[in-house]
Amino acid sequence: MTTVLAIDAGTTGVRTLAVDGTGTITDIAYRELTQHFPRPGWVEHDAIEIWHHVRATLAEVLARHHGPRPAAIGITNQRETVVAWDRSTGAPRHRAIVWQDRRTAGRCDELRAAGHLPVVREKTGLVLDPYFSATKMEWLLQEGGLSTVAPRRLAMGTVDAWVLWNLTGGPGGEFATDVSNASRTLLYDIRDGQWSGELLELFGIPIAALPEVRPTCGRFGEVRGRGDLGALAGTPIAGIAGDQQSALFGQACFATRMAKATYGTGTFVLSNVGPTCPEPSEGLVTTIAWDLGAHGSGPVYALEGSTFVSGAAIQWLRDNLGVIARSDELGPLAESVPDSGGVSVVPAFTGLGSPWWDPGARGTVLGLTRGAGRAQFARAVVESIAFSTRAMLDAMSDAASAPSVLRVDGGAAAMDVLLQLQSDQLGIPVARPRSIESTALGAALLAGLAEGVWGSTDELAALWRLDAEFAPEADRALADAAYETWLRTVERSRGWV
Repeated sequence: MTTVLAIDAGTTGVRTLAVDGTGTITDIAYRELTQHFPRPGWVEHDAIEIWHHVRATLAEVLARHHGPRPAAIGITNQRETVVAWDRSTGAPRHRAIVWQDRRTAGRCDELRAAGHLPVVREKTGLVLDPYFSATKMEWLLQEGGLSTVAPRRLAMGTVDAWVLWNLTGGPGGEFATDVSNASRTLLYDIRDGQWSGELLELFGIPIAALPEVRPTCGRFGEVRGRGDLGALAGTPIAGIAGDQQSALFGQACFATRMAKATYGTGTFVLSNVGPTCPEPSEGLVTTIAWDLGAHGSGPVYALEGSTFVSGAAIQWLRDNLGVIARSDELGPLAESVPDSGGVSVVPAFTGLGSPWWDPGARGTVLGLTRGAGRAQFARAVVESIAFSTRAMLDAMSDAASAPSVLRVDGGAAAMDVLLQLQSDQLGIPVARPRSIESTALGAALLAGLAEGVWGSTDELAALWRLDAEFAPEADRALADAAYETWLRTVERSRGWV
């Protein structure tokens, strides 16, 4: 049976998945990534570790694969994270600066004060926030000492570009990215479909150091396999997408106003808004969802809301506070009590994303009483995920792009208690597919579409299978009251730094 591989180079770890012709995931290998925090608010990854984990997970899946060579490989990745390396030697010039990193918050303030936000919004659909890539690249050049490196020797790109470059042989390999990742950099004009000369000048980024931008679906190159990857030599790498756009594709949200929420390290809500780039929407960003190349008719756009901490809050309960010993204990613990007992949590550890965009916000816990225990605290964290998702969907309602059903995926989507809370908060059904690995699945489907494993998006849509659907309670009074309390907590978290 035909197999397509997907490499998911995420924030907390790297996984490789095998997907068969029915869209079923048949194998997974995973390695956790080391998180580096050199200063408060700084988050970094080791690019060599990322590549080693890609090799190791590919080799592990290949060792268990007994059929013909995989038909294609797709890549999906943590977005906005910047890797800088030497194109001659392949050596990273600095640790990767992760999307969660806040070191350039002051620079973003300066750019807003100087009046640059309108042109940034118009050209990129984004906002001036350290979340995005351009100020990270600017910092690497000015503070990281990379301004002395010849631009044609220096490579700066998102994680997908680093993985592709290594898979295709390193020095002399393919230096490229796709439109979905390029649209997250603050440097790409999503209307004109090219790197913006005006924004490159604003941030001082040499275009020679940036990758070529290509459609999401199509052949990027072939694996130059050696050693444990020798069996993959010649395998086409045929699909690349940023993780959230890949999840939208994996959830088969091909029609306008179809939407998904991914509960990962953060929570990310995307709504397909079709082939026409919309005007900037308050509290949200506009992004390129995908460009299917020969299989489509140009870019498809999405409105997006981003919450930076959700799954990371579960890790915080486990690793920092010891409230749970394993992540899968959270759902049963939260479900053991009827409510949070008045406890309200805003896990703004790295600031607030949509719809507030406040990098100065910080994590806040209010409403503690002597009756508050582990279960109430756990439930308050689960509720915070549902509340923050509602805030993003409410903004989409204002933008006339709200969905009638929300499709969900990501690790926390396994918690029934979360999905019922989510449905109650939104007042619409929440649908969980049989596989919640939609991010990696999307990359596999993109690559397989490019290489003829599947013939059309209609065929891909038929692969989507429902696991469970959660309907809202008719009386939303309690849900609305809980949400209003949480919004009061949000206001107290803002502007702390």
